[in-house]
Amino acid sequence: QIVSLIESNSVVVVRGVTGSGKSTQIPQYILDYCTRQSTYCNIAVTQPRKIGATSIARWISKERSWTLGGFVGYQVSLEKVTTKDTRLTYMTTGVLLQKLVCAKNLTEFTHIFIDEVHERTKEMDFLLLVIRKLLRTNSRFVKVILMSASINCKEFAEYFAIPVHNKLNPAYIFEVEGKPYAIEEYYLDDLKHIVHFKLPPQIAEEPVIVREMYDVAVSLIQSFDELEMKSKRGEKKKKNNLVTFSLGLAEINYMHMCLSNTLNKRLQVYPLHSTVTLEEQNDVFLSPVPGYRKIILSTNIAESSLTVPDVKYVIDFCLTRTLVCDEDTNYQSLRLCWASKTNCNQRKGRAGRVSKGYCYRLVHKDFWTNNIPEKSVPEILRCPLGTTILKIKMLDMGEPKTLLATALSPPSVGDIERTVLQLKELGALTTCVQTEENPHDGELTFLGRVLAHLPVDQHLGKLIVLGHVFGCLEECLIIAAALSLRTFFAVPFRQHIDGYRNKLFFAGNSKSDCVALVNAFKAWQICRQKGELRHPKEELDWGRSNYIQIKRVREVAELFEELKQRVSVFNMHINTQPSPVDQEYVYKQRFILQVVIAGAFYPNYFSFGICDQEIAVKELDGKDPKTTIMLRNIPPYGFLYHQQLQSLFRQCGQVKSIAYDGPRAFVEFSRNPMDAFKTLPAVYMSLKMAQLKIPLELNVHYPKEIESQEAGGGAARVKYTRVNVDYQKQTVEPVEIFGISDLSKMIPNRLLSINVTEIVEVGHFWGYRIDEKNMTVLQTLTTEINHQNLMDLPVPPHPELVCLAPFPCSENKGYYRARILYVSGDFAEVFFVDYGNRSRVPLKKLKAIPSHLRELPFQALEFKMCKMRPSAKSLVCGEQWSYSASQRFASLVNGYTLLVKVYSLVHDVLHVDVFRYLGSKELVNIRDVLIEECYAEQAEESYESQQSHDLLKALLSDQMKKEERKPMSSREEKHVIETLLNKFSVDKLDTATHKVSVHGPFSPYEVKCFSMTRISQFRSAFIRKESINSVVVRDAPEDSFQQMLVAASLSVNATGSSLILEETSLMPPIPGLPALLCMLFAPAIELRVDKSGKYFTGVLCGLGWSQTHGIPLLPENDMELTFDVHFGVDDIAEINILRETINQLVSECAVCPNQGRMVQMQENARQKLLR
Repeated sequence: QIVSLIESNSVVVVRGVTGSGKSTQIPQYILDYCTRQSTYCNIAVTQPRKIGATSIARWISKERSWTLGGFVGYQVSLEKVTTKDTRLTYMTTGVLLQKLVCAKNLTEFTHIFIDEVHERTKEMDFLLLVIRKLLRTNSRFVKVILMSASINCKEFAEYFAIPVHNKLNPAYIFEVEGKPYAIEEYYLDDLKHIVHFKLPPQIAEEPVIVREMYDVAVSLIQSFDELEMKSKRGEKKKKNNLVTFSLGLAEINYMHMCLSNTLNKRLQVYPLHSTVTLEEQNDVFLSPVPGYRKIILSTNIAESSLTVPDVKYVIDFCLTRTLVCDEDTNYQSLRLCWASKTNCNQRKGRAGRVSKGYCYRLVHKDFWTNNIPEKSVPEILRCPLGTTILKIKMLDMGEPKTLLATALSPPSVGDIERTVLQLKELGALTTCVQTEENPHDGELTFLGRVLAHLPVDQHLGKLIVLGHVFGCLEECLIIAAALSLRTFFAVPFRQHIDGYRNKLFFAGNSKSDCVALVNAFKAWQICRQKGELRHPKEELDWGRSNYIQIKRVREVAELFEELKQRVSVFNMHINTQPSPVDQEYVYKQRFILQVVIAGAFYPNYFSFGICDQEIAVKELDGKDPKTTIMLRNIPPYGFLYHQQLQSLFRQCGQVKSIAYDGPRAFVEFSRNPMDAFKTLPAVYMSLKMAQLKIPLELNVHYPKEIESQEAGGGAARVKYTRVNVDYQKQTVEPVEIFGISDLSKMIPNRLLSINVTEIVEVGHFWGYRIDEKNMTVLQTLTTEINHQNLMDLPVPPHPELVCLAPFPCSENKGYYRARILYVSGDFAEVFFVDYGNRSRVPLKKLKAIPSHLRELPFQALEFKMCKMRPSAKSLVCGEQWSYSASQRFASLVNGYTLLVKVYSLVHDVLHVDVFRYLGSKELVNIRDVLIEECYAEQAEESYESQQSHDLLKALLSDQMKKEERKPMSSREEKHVIETLLNKFSVDKLDTATHKVSVHGPFSPYEVKCFSMTRISQFRSAFIRKESINSVVVRDAPEDSFQQMLVAASLSVNATGSSLILEETSLMPPIPGLPALLCMLFAPAIELRVDKSGKYFTGVLCGLGWSQTHGIPLLPENDMELTFDVHFGVDDIAEINILRETINQLVSECAVCPNQGRMVQMQENARQKLLR
């Protein structure tokens, strides 16, 4: 009967209860019928989810003893298991939709089954629209069958009505007979016998799973044992299985934890979520171990198209997460809401397949009746329509507004019009239709055709096209593939800090999640190419050590290959020519990639708040923000617990010192003297701990208990005393005020003669004074060291240990004071603290340093050239400074006696002007040379440097008395501290009476970001904790120009009050770069001028102005920028030339077959950008 109906009707609507065989049997009936009739057939069956398509195809092939991929196969996103002989293909809705859009007809298939048609996803509704349209035009003889267990037959039958003799005949409706086993429904009202605690009321406007509801679910599961024992007396006991419908991964993990904490350990728990692998998803079909109960914790992935035959119980929280669009911004948001009765009934149908079933809905009966909606809102009414409209333009079926009006649930005209404008902003549609301005329609551009052809988000498609334009296509394909799938960066449970550190490592100095993805993927590729990962275990071990999920990185590799193949159709190919041997090529390539990222994700641009330097300096007590973090709520006598505090930060980095000041503490991390001036990773790790809310707890004693141990009340004197714990010098002492005479000793004169011993980077170097007085000090110190009876190290060598080491290049083979930087095998890299150079020394040659020699001040000086920063050219071509800049600076200072003029002293670093004689005894400032040769540019000094400069100026002009200041601390205080430390040493802390939670860590230099678009500039913006830039510390707060952050993805929170940024990239700190990028990639720009009309002061960027209607086209995405550098007429002309070059290259893609010419044009575009 069903075969006859299908063969005699164009469209048939089939409604059958869950488990009646709609998805598996009816397609086989058609296949068998056509085989008997010797007629050709090609049957497509769609499923909303990959697991549904693959599991049904496997089941049929097993049932009929067919080879999978023979008569029956499947196609889901990256995976295609079919051959030319396949006649029955199960596929996802999206796969069929893409096939129809490309073909513009249905004739590839003889029969199309649309299963689970009730789900009403955006793809489903558009697929129905396309099929309905094509059935009435060029595909009249294709048979279409719509199937579901909970379908509104009348609605679908009327939608597919066929015009006959001036009237519409609805599609034929067929009800599949046959009932599953009875399923009993229960609500919270029926569970009073197991719920012995009060439940909070459920509110329709506040959908949420409270903690008590998890307890109800666990109690229910535990009660099933008792229920089954009563019903199976005398029978062989078999535990029945159940499905629990939680919400997302977080809820599944919490439920898993609750079950793990129960006394009943005879449970086999399987999570079922889109993020788990195909192999893990297939585990739910396995039979449990005898005597164990199988529990499936699922999202709505198990709601339909998935039959686990041995399920008896369903526990349903009656909630779901729904993707919606913010009305103002059109950004997406995943919001919690009550599931519809239709969805809940689908869930109920998972039970009762092979025996009587039970469904427990964790809501009250009257709440179910009055508050749970009958059906969910179709996705096409609440989600972005960009992909849909591009497919409409590909189909060439008319204006999007007109065609979408024929959808089963037509989206609002306003949503369609705004989406069209956003596609124009993206560059996928032209602003005009056949030369006439039409704000609500446009022709497909080349970019639009590429986007419609690619199975990725539109912005990722644009990234690929721009990657082709600027010669970084491979990197952009990797990013597009990686961002289209679940991230391959692993964050193991309670290892967030290690995972974050690893991602920082892969990002290098780029501060870009996208660059981290590229570097990690290429590292995996290189290891495979070298043959290092031949064995699966080797690959898994590599993944574990690098916090990378191997299965997911392989999926990225598959999608990368698919995308590479797809774009080759558009004449886009990865350049296989070897890269030029250029020290600066890697950095130029990275800069170009960052620019391409900015172009692809326009207008997701953000700037940062201003850091008030004066307030920040006071808050951090003058400590170095690049190495130091602050803690609050330190208990009295905090120094007693310094080793506990040190151990809490061991995972972040090497702690150099901890300074206590009342209820505050400042943790300073060790900085390698050969490192550039940038915020240490350890500071980022520490601030990350605060973001992750990792508890910092100390085991402490009550103050009275401490004070009772010290006779005479001496302990109270050091209760809140400022104490410094120095792990390098191994001392715990009261802080002494740095006296004016100390400063005088360090800087006896503003003019110093020095020798340079080590260059860290341009303008940053180590050296020592070569005046007669200082050379005498150095010689005396060397003589004393080498007259000592040197002993071996009493402890194993480790970083930060101060010791004695020989200098290999020294003629006298003597020993010098040194600090160990790191240990590698049988050698240590050491830094000579009196000269400022370093060397690799065998461990066996290191000697212990006598305590009296350790306490003498180190003589090496660290210098930084003042009022100078890297030029844009240097930043583009290097980490901070280009290779050529580094070479030029080395040529200016190495081997010469330099004269330095001290400007200030900041964090033990001398900020100086550096002079040397050039040519005919002419004294020149090296900064002026570097600026003149475009390696550097003039810069402001920081607030701290300016304050120090004023102090030095006053000191050296005798305006301040140079008498010795008496230290605040005293010998008595030091004695009390030592006594207390002995009495409350670490091994006695097990007697601590209570715990104290320390607040932080904090840094006053940490900054927040703000949207640059008009609609979102006053909304809060939060960067997801998985992003590298979830912690941003201002490296140079003295810089007045803005730095820009670009987000690959934006969403909003449930209330729409805050933006959530994902996969972010921080643009290089180049003055004027944000304005340049906006002018380069905005569809239209309008320059602002000053009152005189002579100078450009800023720019308005956006989609532009409607000439017809006299209004802005998309005002919510407009950005107004004030220039922080000078832009002249020539600069604007250069920007226009580059814009034209981009457009020309994109248009040439479609017509230029000459690969050599294409490479030449790409190089031309790159050079224009770098210039």
